[in-house]
This record gives sequence, C-alpha cells and structure tokens, in this order.
Amino acid sequence: MIPAITSLDGAFRLDGQNAIITGGNRGLGAAIGEAFAQSGANVAIFCRDQAKAAEQVEKLNAYGTKNQAFSCDVTSLESCKKAVDEAYEAFGNFDILVNDAGVTATGELLDMDEDLSTWTRVIETDLNGTVRMTFVVGRKMREAGKGGCIINVTSNAGFMVNRSQAMSWYSSAKAGANHFTHCMASELAKYDIRVNGIAPGFTNTELSKFIPSDMFDYINDQTVTHRFGEPIEVGALAVYLASPAAAQMTGHIAVIDGGYMLRC
Repeated sequence: MIPAITSLDGAFRLDGQNAIITGGNRGLGAAIGEAFAQSGANVAIFCRDQAKAAEQVEKLNAYGTKNQAFSCDVTSLESCKKAVDEAYEAFGNFDILVNDAGVTATGELLDMDEDLSTWTRVIETDLNGTVRMTFVVGRKMREAGKGGCIINVTSNAGFMVNRSQAMSWYSSAKAGANHFTHCMASELAKYDIRVNGIAPGFTNTELSKFIPSDMFDYINDQTVTHRFGEPIEVGALAVYLASPAAAQMTGHIAVIDGGYMLRC
C-alpha cells in the first residue's frame, strides 16, 4: 500500500528519486527532465540522438543532480532492454518511468504510402514503444519491490478527431496509449506501481514552428486560454504525478490543453 502524505512539507519534491525519461533530449521530454531535476530527481535520458542528449545532461547537471544519457530506440525491445540494464547499473534503481518518446505525422489515410509505413512507424513508436518500456522497467520495479510511478505522455488527440489537421495514425496511437495506461494502473497496483498519463494539447516545442500561420491563429482561437501551452507546464504536471502528493492518483489521464477540447 502506498502511504498518504501527512503534510505538504516536501510533498511536491522528488529528492533522491531516479527517473528514466524516453525522448528526454528534446521537447516535452526535455522539459519534464528539467522539472524533475529542479525538484531533486536524478534523470536518465533515453534517446537516439546522443549529441543532443549530452547537451541536455549538461543543462540538468546545473541543478546538482546525477544525470546521464543512454542510447535507446523504443521500437526495438532489445534496445530497450540494453539501455535499461545499463541505466540500472549506473543508477542502482529507478522510481519513475516517463514514456515520452514519440513521432507524429499528418495526412489522410487514403493518401498514405502504399505499404502503410507511416502508420506502422507511428504506432511502433508512440504506442508499442510505451508498451516495451513499461514491460522492461515494470519488471524491474516489481523485482525491486519498492513500488514506482509510470507516466505516459499521450495527447488530447487520443480523445478527439482534430479538425485542424488529419492525423488518424497519431490519434489512434495516443488513444491506445490512454487505454493502456488504464489497464496498467489496474494490473500494476498490487506492486504499488502507479500509472498515469499526461495528454497535452498544442504546446510550444520545435514541432510547433512548422505550423502554418493561418492554422496557428485558428488553434489559438479554438483554445480557451488563447495560447499554446509551454513545455514547463507539462513538466510541472509530471512532477506532481510523480511526487508523494499524488499517492492516490493512478489510472488518470490528465489533459493539459488550455481547454482546446471544449470547442472541438
């Protein structure tokens, strides 16, 4: 059983905890890593771009925590196992797993490539990558017997059909990840492992720079707060879900999209 907090003293801190973040070298993953380090956690970045990861590790080191990057391709179970083994050897144990690695693509199904490779690529990364990492790290957490926290970064696209652009493969992967989160929260509860999801809407990352100006204006108009989210806001939510304050939170998908879904 996971104990409840008895005061707010340190309830939102992650001091001494170790976290794996897939896709932690850029975008939302990098923001979550920075929020974790600011809150006292040590961070293991899993990604393919080790040069970018090295830059991010240097940034996290400024907070006085232990941080390291590991090469990992979440579309390969063997790569996941190898990276996890290396990270456990370096850190000893992990309390938190954040499944953030993902890719996106837009377009309509009937115009897709003949071999459906785009569909397969997105599903293999965004959904199956989350499954692979949960399988590998979840087993380690079960073996350690200390419980843990898993956070799956999904999307509000997993709940709706986005009128601003066709993206059935991305939306389907995220919808699957949402329900996978629910299933894992139930399955892993007996090991004191909490599983939650974060479903961001449009957020100011490097990907948002490619949105045409007319679509950008449309999205802001449809968003209740009339702006894109900031990565650190997603990081703050991740800190809460990983912290002792969220001990009673599991099986929840927290949407953070400025109210965009209210008008779509």
